This record gives sequence, structure tokens and C-alpha cells, in this order.
Amino acid sequence: MKSLSLSVLPDRFGICRLPRNEPIPKFPAEASFWSITFTADGFSIVLPEANIPEHWEAETGWRCLKILGRLNFELTGILASIAVPLANAGVSIFAVSSYDTDYILIRENYLEKARQTLEASGHVVGGCI
Repeated sequence: MKSLSLSVLPDRFGICRLPRNEPIPKFPAEASFWSITFTADGFSIVLPEANIPEHWEAETGWRCLKILGRLNFELTGILASIAVPLANAGVSIFAVSSYDTDYILIRENYLEKARQTLEASGHVVGGCI
């Protein structure tokens, strides 16, 4: 696996859960990242903490690493090259994929440890810490 370049997004994020019968909320276009996943169990929503309504069930205090560049669908091992070293270092992740790339959410108190671990694994982590 070649070295990946990652960037830390500027916001703090929350991972939220909504019941499946809730209407799909609208989010601000200026947010650096947000994601909605729907399953039979309900919605999982990742968005900046500042945009989380008070009545939502949410886990807050997450930071987001974005893999820079567009990832070809034929590539293999991208998430493993990040998840395995972080797991070995005791850092849990919440991964979200888009059409273009992958995003890895890490608890803010583990961000520096994650950066050091990923750089020791040959990756480059930039952006605000």
C-alpha cells in the first residue's frame, strides 16, 4: 500500500441516531462535511456539532480525517492501511465513504495519537489538529 495523504477537517463532529420515521433533515451547505446513512434501524447522521439539534441522540467530540485525492473503486486495502495501525494503537474509528474518497472519524482526545500512528505507518497527516 502506498502512502496516503490525509487532512484533518476543521470542525468537531457528532455522530447522531434518528428513528427511521423522522423526516430527512436539511443541513447547511457551508458545512465541511456531513453524511446521512439510512438502514432498517434508522438514520445515522454525521455533522458538525454546531448543527446538532438538542433533542437528537448524539455522540459528540469527534474529528474527521479526509483521505486526499479521488480513490479509484478498484483500489483495495485503503481503509485497512488506516484502520489496522489505529486498532493496534487502541484508537477506534468511525469510517464513512463517499463516491470520491473515505473519511475517518476519531475521538478528539485520540487525534494526536492517531496522527503519530498514521505517520509512523508511512502516511502524511496535515490540516488543523
